[in-house]
Amino acid sequence: MLKNIRFIGAVILTSMALFACKEDFPVDEDGLLITSRTQCYVSNFELLGSDFQTVRTKNAVIDTTALTVNVEVFYGTDLKNIYPQFSLVTDAKLEPKITGKVDFSDLANPKKYTVISGNRQVKKTYTVTVTVQKP
Repeated sequence: MLKNIRFIGAVILTSMALFACKEDFPVDEDGLLITSRTQCYVSNFELLGSDFQTVRTKNAVIDTTALTVNVEVFYGTDLKNIYPQFSLVTDAKLEPKITGKVDFSDLANPKKYTVISGNRQVKKTYTVTVTVQKP
């Protein structure tokens, strides 16, 4: 009898816990919390080579008005195997997602990345231009 009461108590507690954990906050398709933040910008940018060391010759120049990121890489950098890293304002996200190395070898056609605000209402597309250091 005591065993049955414990079992029933455990089932009731588990049920209460499951129903209490309903989503109180909205999330987007990536499972990220949607907030009320409207800020939408890139705060820092890094490029790493296949050895995960920086390939930048100096800090990237980020223009949040013109929506550009300009970065110079060392002469001889393998532009087909670069890992870009963006630092964004709190709660913002980036599209397309970066899941590995990116090919920046077509210097005539800079890459475009869109920063999306925490409330998912503001979108700003940044153009990332890579130049190679002169030999």
